[in-house]
Amino acid sequence: MLLGSGAGDGPAVRVGDGELDRDGLWSAAAAVARRIAGAEAVAVHGEASLRTVVAVVGGLLAGVPVVPVPSDAGTDERRHIVRDSGAALWLGDQREGVDLPAVPVDPSERSSAAFAEPSPGSTGLILYTSGTTGPPKGAVLSRGAMAACLDGLADAWAWTPDDVLVHGLPLFHVHGLVLGVLGALRVGSPLVHTVRPSPAAYAAAAGDGGTLFFGVPTVWSRIAREPAAARALSGARLLVSGSAALPDPVAEDLRALAGHSPVERYGMTESLITLAARADAPRRTGWVGTTLPGVESRLRGEGGATVPSDGEAVGELQVRGATLFDGYRGLAEATAAAWTEDGWFRTGDAAVRDGQGWHRIVGRMSVDLIKTGGYRVGAGEVEAVLLGHPAVREAAVVGEPDDDLGQRIVAYLVGDAVDPAAVVDHVAARLSVHKRPREVRVVEALPRNAMGKVQKKRLTDGGH
Repeated sequence: MLLGSGAGDGPAVRVGDGELDRDGLWSAAAAVARRIAGAEAVAVHGEASLRTVVAVVGGLLAGVPVVPVPSDAGTDERRHIVRDSGAALWLGDQREGVDLPAVPVDPSERSSAAFAEPSPGSTGLILYTSGTTGPPKGAVLSRGAMAACLDGLADAWAWTPDDVLVHGLPLFHVHGLVLGVLGALRVGSPLVHTVRPSPAAYAAAAGDGGTLFFGVPTVWSRIAREPAAARALSGARLLVSGSAALPDPVAEDLRALAGHSPVERYGMTESLITLAARADAPRRTGWVGTTLPGVESRLRGEGGATVPSDGEAVGELQVRGATLFDGYRGLAEATAAAWTEDGWFRTGDAAVRDGQGWHRIVGRMSVDLIKTGGYRVGAGEVEAVLLGHPAVREAAVVGEPDDDLGQRIVAYLVGDAVDPAAVVDHVAARLSVHKRPREVRVVEALPRNAMGKVQKKRLTDGGH
């Protein structure tokens, strides 16, 4: 059963000021499920609200695929997702760009309707990618894949019903929705969603009994800059960071203030979480841990060559196992291209793996793998070290053509009184010398897209 048992009178979820116990959540969701049963799919406005949780659970109870639509999506993106997904109904208030019948969602409504548990192979969610290389693609995720992911994380993080999960992440991505809502429901631990992941909100939740906290590096960085909020997390059992590498200075500040730093994990919309550092493992900032149960990983170089697990050699991370998606909706060619001939999913991420099976993500193969002087260098590894320099606030590392080296490592930095020579020495002292930037360019800002991701092509094209 994907969602676990709905029985019991204990707290299930609180979003902002709204709260439902488990019986209340299941009966409110049943009222939604009764209205939508038999639909091909339903779309949900993924705002941070109790209504979103009820709508998603209602769809899963009814066995109807749920399509979470980003709450910050523009009209064109919203229209594309709704039409591409095959959604027949819209749950909640009508929105611009949506031409579907709207089904009301009321957390105070109750129903005793019961529904059979769908098969593990049936579709649970259709989550859309960020669309950085074209229109967003719908990743079809089965109920079994989500269950396998969540059970693996419960094992890795010793996650039990005694925990109280706290986060303020978006309810339309894997981290905030699958892990942060469905994970809590499956494990049986109460969820406190802070609406926004502010330091004050996390500190308040810690004081109210929170034990397990989810965040992204930006969240942890902001908390580390507010000592009182960081100290409030000293009683938490586990902090978790994902979506990008956690900078060393942030981890160090949290260790000093809260007494511990986050474990890290790795995943994609298409694969869910495949790698995670265990709660009982030593903290290794920047390393995303080992494979979850039922998941395998490998690194491959050019032409499919095997890359050694020595903690230094870079290759494309490929994974297979129970957490993988079923394909992109309506895109047979894109789905086929995502897999190797022998059945491994191509993540497109450059990584290293050490002899103990720990992984470190060093960037995207397409833009972050730099071939310099016969070496393969991951830009993300260099960026993480650059961000540890006190004068550097932002960093982007690229490879630019070089007659001698093939590519030379160039660092674009935002900061205060950056001394290029000191920055180069900082990297060379912490990484292999061949990974040092050959050139440092200080800029006022890095070019970013609407999702906040650095657009490296604009840097190499001179568009900064």
